[in-house]
Amino acid sequence: MNADERIERLSTRDGYDRWSEIYDTEDNALIALEQARLVPLLGDVDGLRVADLGCGTGRHALRLATAGASVTALDYSDGMVGQARDKPGWERVHFVGHDLTRPLPLRDADFDRVLCCLVLDHIRDLVGFLSECRRVCRADGFVLVSVMHPAMMLRGIQAHFTDPRTGCDVRPASVPNQIADYVMAVIRAGLVFDHLSEHAVDEQLAARSPRAAKYLGWPMLLLMRLRPDRESVGREKSRR
Repeated sequence: MNADERIERLSTRDGYDRWSEIYDTEDNALIALEQARLVPLLGDVDGLRVADLGCGTGRHALRLATAGASVTALDYSDGMVGQARDKPGWERVHFVGHDLTRPLPLRDADFDRVLCCLVLDHIRDLVGFLSECRRVCRADGFVLVSVMHPAMMLRGIQAHFTDPRTGCDVRPASVPNQIADYVMAVIRAGLVFDHLSEHAVDEQLAARSPRAAKYLGWPMLLLMRLRPDRESVGREKSRR
């Protein structure tokens, strides 16, 4: 069997259903890199309403609920959510099964924080999705996004995992969005940048994560903190 035959391409949903079996236990350099840098950008959430879009196995939703947030979590992978349901504290999270390529089943301006982590590289209609993020975010709140850095595509890397049962490289369907695509989508969705940063694998991460070592110095993570454009929100309200 050659290398190409050992690649299994699945839909995003089917891919993450399969990935869920090992998602929380595998060596995932991108998650390790994200967790160290996302928490300071999010800040204190005690008493806040938080939407976690694409919650997966609940790695953020559960922590935020424990920190005092009222968390609404959305995902459509039964496998990923099944893992989340088995974790202590999940009963404090309000879960909604939903495909994020469709309009969000959430009320306007209902959340202080809207979180979307490692999801945007699976979304083709970036403007539509980010517009929905803006719609459900309060005017004084923000949307926090993490995504695999587009530079990884130059290394032939997308979201993927090795199935321990088959040895196949399983690749959930991804979209090759570039930084310009994200920037223009943010602007067109009526959001403004509060923070934009790129993060590469450093020596410390490479020492902790064998999978990260081969990407030492290479950009792996893109972080964006976005706020509703007040002028855009005002124009939208006037049209109602």
